[in-house]
Amino acid sequence: MIPLSIPNFEGNEEKYVMDAVKQGWVSTGGAYVEMLEKKIAKYTDMPSCVACQSGTSGLHMTLLESGVKPDDMVIAPALTFIAAVNPIKYVNAYPVFMDCDDSLCIDPVKLKDFCENECIFINGELKHAKSGKRISAIIVVHVFGNLADMEAIMEISKKYNLTVIEDATEALGTICDYGKYKGKMAGTIGDFGVYSFNGNKIITTGGGGAVVSKDETKLKHLKYMSTQCKDDEHFYIHNEIGFNYRMTNVQAAIGVAQLEELEEFIERKNKNYDIYVELLKETDNGYMLPFRDGVRANKWFYSFVVNKDLSDKNIREYILKFQDEGVQTRPIWGLINQQKPYMKDVSYKIERALFYKERVINLPCSTNLNKEQIKRVCEVLYKMNER
Repeated sequence: MIPLSIPNFEGNEEKYVMDAVKQGWVSTGGAYVEMLEKKIAKYTDMPSCVACQSGTSGLHMTLLESGVKPDDMVIAPALTFIAAVNPIKYVNAYPVFMDCDDSLCIDPVKLKDFCENECIFINGELKHAKSGKRISAIIVVHVFGNLADMEAIMEISKKYNLTVIEDATEALGTICDYGKYKGKMAGTIGDFGVYSFNGNKIITTGGGGAVVSKDETKLKHLKYMSTQCKDDEHFYIHNEIGFNYRMTNVQAAIGVAQLEELEEFIERKNKNYDIYVELLKETDNGYMLPFRDGVRANKWFYSFVVNKDLSDKNIREYILKFQDEGVQTRPIWGLINQQKPYMKDVSYKIERALFYKERVINLPCSTNLNKEQIKRVCEVLYKMNER
């Protein structure tokens, strides 16, 4: 079986983990956590970083740190993994679902249209006209390692005083190469950036995440929240409600080794994507979804867009046919606004997300994928086109 996306441990992972074990630091204390935080801050050119339990926990804390209050609204994409949206409910706020553009990221044209025509801006606050609720933040997901149109999104967000949380959980290492934010990495443009090190991400700690921000005061408080808001280590005094959201030292040891390999992994991802594009250029079955121009994307996930609408039943059949041929694939996510917990929430002109939801198949993209395996995947695609 050619797997979809698996971790690649070919560096110093074992060495650093064994070092952590020998030192006895296997839990949430230890030198590797601080080392990873410093190395991520340096890599992203940010003043500091907080390692945490997962990308989801990072999003939860950034929403709290952003001042999102119960009954507020938070703009979020309809096309994303549900973990990007669930933290909005954790803080008792409500999502407003926005459509995507052809990058699969939030459509800034519709975002602007929503703010201008469905909302009222009064006394420095954006309010949803129909419900009267305050809209306090926007979660921008950089889908599959692409980069959302941050120049347009930031302009809109600044105009309406929206805190921008970049869900860069899939986009560590993606760089903007044009315009106002040229040279900036995904996760470093908005108010907060959140990364994930889940097992299928471009680098992994097995589970884990990190948060970066230009505001070191807020980041310091976020770290305080992640460690149970402990104010006195000797007498266990806690002046706020905190969380057990810290990364373990063993996870961080893996992360330090993985970060050493990140640029090499990005280079492989880009080369393998180009091989797919070349090998599939003759198929009538569909096309490889391009990444945004002017972006050094980490190309975490590859999307093949089928040239016809596929019902859920047909998509499942498509996936199973690949599986029978020894290739693991998957469909794109079910739209969040169509999920039971979110059907009553506000959705705004969801159109392109529906189009891609019915057509995208994700192809194998591991960093240890070789050319022969890619050829095999493409052979299966051509074969399915003949049926």
